[in-house]
Amino acid sequence: MSTPSQLSGSQREVKTRPEPDWKRRGTRKPMTPFDRFKFLLLIAALFGVLVWNEYLQIEPLGSWGDAFAQETASQQWLLWLLGLEAVRQLHFLISERNPAYNRLWTERVFAGFERWTQRRFTAWTRFRLTRAITWVFWIVVIAIVLGKVLGTSPVGALFQAPALIWQAMPMIAQIVFIMVFGIMQFVAIFWFMSRGGVETHFPDDIETRFSDVWGQDHVVARVQENMLLLENPESIEDRGGHVPSGILLWGPPGTGKTLMAEAVAGETGKPYVAVDPGAFQAMFFGVGILKVKALFRKLRKLALRYGGVIVFFDEADSLGNRGGAVATATPAGAQSAAWDAAGCNGFGHLSGHAQEVLARAGMSPNATGPGSSRFVVPGGGGRGGFGGDMGTLQALLSELSGLKKPRGFVNRVVRRTLGMRPKPPPKYRILVMMASNQPDSLDPALLRPGRIDRIYRVGYPSKAGRIRTYQGYFDKTTHELTDEQIDKLATITPYATGATIKDLVNEALISAIRDGRETIVWKDVIRAKHLKDLGPGEDVEYVERERHATALHEACHAVLAWATRRHLDIDLATIEKGSDYLGMVKSIPSEELFTRWRSEYESDILVSVASLAGERMFFGGDSSSGVSGDLESATHLTALMESHWGMGAGISSLPALQRLGIGGGGGGPEPGRGPGGPEGDGPDAEAAKKEEPGGGALGARIERNLHKHLEQAAAILTENRLQVLALTHALEFHKTLTGEDVVAVLEGTQGPLVDGRPYRAEGVREELEEYHRTAVEAHRQHSPVGVRLPHIGPDVVPGELAVAMTGHPEGDKSTPHEEPGTQAP
Repeated sequence: MSTPSQLSGSQREVKTRPEPDWKRRGTRKPMTPFDRFKFLLLIAALFGVLVWNEYLQIEPLGSWGDAFAQETASQQWLLWLLGLEAVRQLHFLISERNPAYNRLWTERVFAGFERWTQRRFTAWTRFRLTRAITWVFWIVVIAIVLGKVLGTSPVGALFQAPALIWQAMPMIAQIVFIMVFGIMQFVAIFWFMSRGGVETHFPDDIETRFSDVWGQDHVVARVQENMLLLENPESIEDRGGHVPSGILLWGPPGTGKTLMAEAVAGETGKPYVAVDPGAFQAMFFGVGILKVKALFRKLRKLALRYGGVIVFFDEADSLGNRGGAVATATPAGAQSAAWDAAGCNGFGHLSGHAQEVLARAGMSPNATGPGSSRFVVPGGGGRGGFGGDMGTLQALLSELSGLKKPRGFVNRVVRRTLGMRPKPPPKYRILVMMASNQPDSLDPALLRPGRIDRIYRVGYPSKAGRIRTYQGYFDKTTHELTDEQIDKLATITPYATGATIKDLVNEALISAIRDGRETIVWKDVIRAKHLKDLGPGEDVEYVERERHATALHEACHAVLAWATRRHLDIDLATIEKGSDYLGMVKSIPSEELFTRWRSEYESDILVSVASLAGERMFFGGDSSSGVSGDLESATHLTALMESHWGMGAGISSLPALQRLGIGGGGGGPEPGRGPGGPEGDGPDAEAAKKEEPGGGALGARIERNLHKHLEQAAAILTENRLQVLALTHALEFHKTLTGEDVVAVLEGTQGPLVDGRPYRAEGVREELEEYHRTAVEAHRQHSPVGVRLPHIGPDVVPGELAVAMTGHPEGDKSTPHEEPGTQAP
């Protein structure tokens, strides 16, 4: 049997609904039994009421027959009406059976009358005449019935009807009261639940201005343009345009979106209505709709009174999604299996872009393993990610696009009833501003022009913006910071937002007050920065051999970063245990750049695998589980370079090929190698091919590149063995070092707090090597280190550096200069 797709064009038949028999015959459409007899039954019922009323008047002398005879004689018009309706129904019945008879009446009689009325009356006039005749008919019927009941004429009965209604008013009032009381209970409940979540600020209450918004000058300039149009709408409306009525500000949290909305209200002198993110969430269906209606009713009143109003929806993604759940948030950091085991913070030494890439990979729904981050968005299922009931968003969309509709009962109903055109509504100057850090979760219908006309990204401030923001907040305090120091602070905080800058300045002030000062100095700023970056360290003590291993691990990261990386500067190095790491080397960009290069990623990979190369080299081939995070970072970056960024042997994009359903990806073989790479055709090669989507050589190339970088890192560490041991000692001695002090130790110069020159003195290397050999032997035997940590040079005493940066003195703890066999700090 051939399917419809196999039929030729001539064989296919368009299936249409067959014409009914009555239309094909040319007769009238048959009526239903109810339509056939409804008027006959109505007239018969009216006649029966009249007979019943007459019977009540002549009882007990008369009978039903007498009442029927009297009403037949006195109400002959009703019988004539009944006869006319019977004739009309007979006419319809013949028209349903005889096509010629039907055409006679429809094409000659009624068609002529229809043409006559169309020439003299409009469709609206004919509709109103028909409605008036209908009302007159029912009034006459009611008057006849009342006249019979009251024993008077129909006209007299109409005049007596108001008196009868007034007599029955007590009973009617009771019934109405019971009904209204029952309804008002529900009205009160819903009214009470629809309150709250909306806060109104009047012009005199808002003191924020555009001068208070720092670091977002390009967005402020665009928003100011909207303000000019809001203040002088005629400048664009007289030219055929319209004032943009909606603005979406999106970007990372803390970048000043809410502050900018307040500045708009402060600059324009208009009321500012702030809508809470959870204002439209309710337990019962329909409450959210009532809240939307009440909100815009209030906005229209304020707009008419003050000439305009600004409404701000914060966290708009909580109300703007009615579809499937969308998760676009990127947290500051994401943990994976790499950090399940105790190890270093494998994110800290990477560039910011590499950290973002790995964070997104950790949130991938395909991520597996004991530490993969799986984010579940609340509100999934049929209702998607929308926080309120499903009608709230539709009500919001209707209000945003329906501000030009005629409003008011008199305007919409009474004027239309009287045949008058409703008055157009006034031009409500309502500026809708929304803020979100998840713009992809907003419904497309909400973002269309006419509702949200302009979308601005409020991103991380540039360096100049950060300098201006730091200056603004520091000027509110007493400080001794120079312009050079503020410039440096802006450089070492590349992703700082207005909120984080304000918090850092406040933390620096707290640090100064803790030391009994009212003036902020540079030491307070660095202390506050490290506290915000690392958090308070956990009050734990390493055994000496683990302290040495952790310090060497971090020293290897720092040495590779110092030797190979030019696009980032070392910010700090620490072996103080945090909540999810044993140590950290943190780097920051030295310049604001917006592109990433292969050499930079290769440097990131070298820094990542330095821990494994160093542990194997310094511990005789042994290594710890702490390198797992570093290896995951290096593997992921290498895979992206090979299969995504065109920085490896292949140039095809694996994600693109997978979306196209094409196997493999990541390019062909390297130059000089056969198809499939050097792995050959053995069992291992076949197993590798089966693990990959297309059976290509991607996995082998990734492993080969990682081995190449591991060997390169080992060579650099061998060449800089003294620097590794020197920095290991400095970390064991001071626990936390600033980036400048790390460089001072590695280069043998004087740092801000640490003097690195003694590490280049004669005999120091042998002393460091001896301590290292003792620590390695203790590691092998799982025994205490037999010698104490050597004291290199007359530099800062233990604990002073920690006080300078964290504010926590170490004097009460045991020092590194203890007797053999005791635990080191």
